[in-house]
Amino acid sequence: MKWSLKELYESFESPEFLRDSKRILTLIEEINAYAEKEFQEVEKAKEKLETYLHYEMEMSNLVSRVMGFANLTMSTDARNEAAREHFSRIAMKLSAITKAEVLFKRFVQKLVDLEEIVSGSAFLTEHRFLLEETKKEGQYLLSDAEEMLIAKMSNTGSKAWTNLQNILTSTLLVEMEKEGEKVSLPLPAVRNLAYDKDPSVRKAAYEAELAAYKKVEESSAAALNGIKGEVLTVSELRGFETPLHETLFQSRMEKETLDAMFNAIREALPSFRKYLKRKAALLGHQKGLPFYDLFAPMGESEMQFTYEEAMDYIVKNFSTFSPKLGQYAKEAYEKNWLDVEPREGKRGGAFCSNLHVIGESRILSNFDGSFSNMTTLAHELGHGYHGFNLKEETILNSSYPMPIAETASIFCETIVVQAALKEMSDAEAVTILEQSISDATQVIVDIYSRYLFETKLFETRKDHPLSVKELCAFMLEAQKEAYGDGLDEEVLHPYMWLNKTHYYSAGRNFYNFPYAFGLLFSKGLYAIYLKRGESFVPEYDALLSVTGKKSIKEVAELMDIDVTKPDFFRDSLKIVERDIEKFLELTKK
Repeated sequence: MKWSLKELYESFESPEFLRDSKRILTLIEEINAYAEKEFQEVEKAKEKLETYLHYEMEMSNLVSRVMGFANLTMSTDARNEAAREHFSRIAMKLSAITKAEVLFKRFVQKLVDLEEIVSGSAFLTEHRFLLEETKKEGQYLLSDAEEMLIAKMSNTGSKAWTNLQNILTSTLLVEMEKEGEKVSLPLPAVRNLAYDKDPSVRKAAYEAELAAYKKVEESSAAALNGIKGEVLTVSELRGFETPLHETLFQSRMEKETLDAMFNAIREALPSFRKYLKRKAALLGHQKGLPFYDLFAPMGESEMQFTYEEAMDYIVKNFSTFSPKLGQYAKEAYEKNWLDVEPREGKRGGAFCSNLHVIGESRILSNFDGSFSNMTTLAHELGHGYHGFNLKEETILNSSYPMPIAETASIFCETIVVQAALKEMSDAEAVTILEQSISDATQVIVDIYSRYLFETKLFETRKDHPLSVKELCAFMLEAQKEAYGDGLDEEVLHPYMWLNKTHYYSAGRNFYNFPYAFGLLFSKGLYAIYLKRGESFVPEYDALLSVTGKKSIKEVAELMDIDVTKPDFFRDSLKIVERDIEKFLELTKK
């Protein structure tokens, strides 16, 4: 139940790790020297671009391997001093390469004949999209001195705040009473109790969780204010209208697409509220669903999985879509690419890290045997499969934008859920159907609340640092607007701003709407798959393989989808709404 990292390095003392760490430092000097010497004039542009991109490839592969090893180690062992020391030291040194990156962007921006230069080289043609995007980014560059200063200051600014928040939440112990005894549990283990079949356990875990946040609320608020303050300052300096506009630019998404999606989501909110109110009534609540029962299991099915059973189930059902997908999941399990047991010092939640440099991925979750946790494994394996389809691309063409990042993961989740629904009786189907709708509610309704919260957070942070009281109030306001009368307004979750790690990354602002886009894009793709059958599979794999070198609009157009209009999102939401209607029908009694 623990992952293997020896495919990266045996240890922080291994000759290979020390060699690669040292090479990063010398390579930084080489790249900076080359950029400073060669990017003053535009002569021999083709050769200069080729040389620099080869440097970039070597650096990206090294950083992916070295920093990946340190970061993955810290993810499961927050107190690992060697991992923290190496990660922090190299992160500080990496800020020096900003100098070369800025010179490169300025150089590309000066090339009026970029298209002609690229067309004359097979290697540059392969990286055409990267170069075109680099030219666009040039318009938001600051002076060389400012870029260097920002890169260096972030190490003692936003990145330091991020590290602090990770340590606070991964080492936070929650005190609660369980089975008549007082226990201290890691935060992820307590949050997992939200899925417990005993209502008293769910409520006790919720209350204990909120009480535990009192220990770290002021420190977390300081971290959040520090990070968002830096983001606002830098975003404004670069000339972006807002951090949201900067995120859209980085996401290769047009504002028109975001607006189209949220218009469709707002129209669909009444359906989600009907589901929430029905669930509340079934659980004996009169004023909407209390937050602690959002994830309460429903129906007669007692579905529980061992880790081995969960992976067998996933492999079997992935294989019905394609043998290639099933084989990928089987290999991930057999080669120990997953770390699934909750334990002290391990971060909460789940994630997938695609390690392009070794053609593998590593997946973290906190598995408790529930159906929900099984679908989480399927979700994260979907991320891994996305990376698997990018193996043949260079590492420079393997980075895709945030909204596309959720496509394969939610698609894989859908495969497993739909398979489960087909195998169950009506009574058992209630369990699976409700879980699927619950997950969709999180990705649509709760994500909308997080988007509203972060919008208000940035607007207010421009004026002053927010207090804990303000942060909690804004979160409650956002939840009320998104959930409406579906939730009991007296029993919400004011601390959602504290336990969502995405808020605490200066490079991942508004990392909420990508989940909604991913769900709706995936649902739409799944509907196409049901129509086309096997012929869809190679087209789908091909779509995943080019996500690192196309805009979101261009990726969607491969399947004749127009994401700038609400209609596509409305059609995707209708799939969820039909599930809700089926749930309402099955639970009439």
